[in-house]
Amino acid sequence: MNVKLEGVELRRIAMPLVSPFRTSFGTQTARDILLLRAVTADGEGWGECVAMSDPLYSSEYVDATADVLRRFLLPALSEASDELLRHGAHAVSSVLHKFKGHRMAKAALEMAVLDAELRAADRSWARELGAVHSRVPSGVSVGIFDSLPRLLDVVAGYLDAGYVRIKLKIEPGWDVEPVRAVRERFGDDLLLQVDANTAYTLRDARHLAKLDAFDLLLIEQPLEEEDVLGHAELSRQIKTPVCLDESIVSAQTAAAAISLGACSIINIKPGRVGGYLEAVRIHDLAAAHGLAVWCGGMVETGLGRAANAALGALPGFTLPGDISASDRFYRTDITAPLTITDGYMDVPTGPGLGVTPIPEILDAVTTSQEWIAL
Repeated sequence: MNVKLEGVELRRIAMPLVSPFRTSFGTQTARDILLLRAVTADGEGWGECVAMSDPLYSSEYVDATADVLRRFLLPALSEASDELLRHGAHAVSSVLHKFKGHRMAKAALEMAVLDAELRAADRSWARELGAVHSRVPSGVSVGIFDSLPRLLDVVAGYLDAGYVRIKLKIEPGWDVEPVRAVRERFGDDLLLQVDANTAYTLRDARHLAKLDAFDLLLIEQPLEEEDVLGHAELSRQIKTPVCLDESIVSAQTAAAAISLGACSIINIKPGRVGGYLEAVRIHDLAAAHGLAVWCGGMVETGLGRAANAALGALPGFTLPGDISASDRFYRTDITAPLTITDGYMDVPTGPGLGVTPIPEILDAVTTSQEWIAL
């Protein structure tokens, strides 16, 4: 599909969360989100940048993504109009490859261009990525709380809502006891995993091995993202499967981690790896090596949530992802709310992402708009 890109709108929105979401690197009470609206000769498409307000999860943050898009990525894409005409959204990654890093910004731009391309061609996101399922199991990520009773009440609420897997955020001082409490309250059949967001070091291996007693699906990103060798050593010292998140930023880094034995599971977040097309490549690589993958979440609006549901419907996504309903984080989403039924979310089937922002809701949460003609 050829793409003639006429311009891109950068739109910042402010989305309050239904409740504070605490992880090992901080507490979020609202999301400052950068959306991209790509306008082509044949229509328009939407992209969502998953960067946070501060460089805590990764080195990227919202102001920086807007700046790099404005000063470098969009001008480069404008100069490569012939490549877009020949190869469409699949040319975006190669055109932007010369710019180091900034994968979340690149992912949002590729997402917007691909959405516009697919809407014009009346093709769905799921079909384009290679989805084989019409619905995906829905897991939920549970933050850190001040007390175990509060944690147990929250987990009970999510299980009552139908979520099929619980992920507990952990950090030093909040790890073994929360896991023990959840296991004792809800039983051994509960699909349970933990996520450290780089909060530990290899010196904590003996302590982390205490989690082996609870038959967890996995422990996600226990060590710093650069410490791939440390994860390989940790994998030899504990029985709980090690899953990598922040360490995997491309198919190339995934291949290295697999080769080193640093993980047996990969959390694929499209924004973190530079886009949904690269996410598919990591999926294919993991499948070729017999590794399970699952789709992580970044507190997306309905736009990113719909795209993630389609990605999670690929055959190699054999573990439930963080593909929760819109009301997990937002009282009012900018799209029609995505919901779960009997623990599953339907994969959107309409053109492109299959969802679009509701204009009056989008306008109400918009904090700034900027049109960049190309």
